[in-house]
Amino acid sequence: MSRWIPVNETLHNYISQHLPPEQPVLKALHEKTATLEDAQMQISHEQACFMSVVLRSMQVRRAIEIGVYTGYSTLVTAQAMLSGGQLIACDLSKEWTDIAQHYWQQAGVEDRIELCLGPAANTLQKLLNADGAGQYDFVFIDADKTGYDHYYEQSLKLLRPGGLIMLDNCLWYGQVAEPGGDDDTLALKALNSKIASDRRVSASLVPIGDGIQMVYKH
Repeated sequence: MSRWIPVNETLHNYISQHLPPEQPVLKALHEKTATLEDAQMQISHEQACFMSVVLRSMQVRRAIEIGVYTGYSTLVTAQAMLSGGQLIACDLSKEWTDIAQHYWQQAGVEDRIELCLGPAANTLQKLLNADGAGQYDFVFIDADKTGYDHYYEQSLKLLRPGGLIMLDNCLWYGQVAEPGGDDDTLALKALNSKIASDRRVSASLVPIGDGIQMVYKH
């Protein structure tokens, strides 16, 4: 019989203790990022393990990340891809991605990652113009929340049938379940509702980290 189990601190610690240990390069990047003012933007080790299992099972060759920050999730994705894979990494900040590139090089995966600095919507449109639709296996979206819907639509075009989109922060600290909210909250609420009724996809809103929308393209 299925049931709902609240994940309190004790259970969360149990989960953490039963995850594979964080690789040294990921641990070093995690600790470096923890010193930054916006450190909460980095995904957790728990989420990284989940993403890695999903990506390895998919045997991903071509992927896109929208929102790199200091590159932890990018590194996790690159490591989980097949040899010779290509990851397009979109971000606006040279300062943050300079940190990312240092650790990508340490991990030996920099040849799999193409960093594109500039508005992600422009980069995605360039990919559509150059490669056409349906050329990518996986997209991870973790950027400005008010831009999520546009990134989602562009990503669906770029994704092959059977491909997967993961959208981070879709529970938004629980604020999506509360009345009203700021622009970010309202944007996430609207997109969660849209995805739930979108016949182009099958989706599951998973309570890992701050909530991951997992969207499978039909």
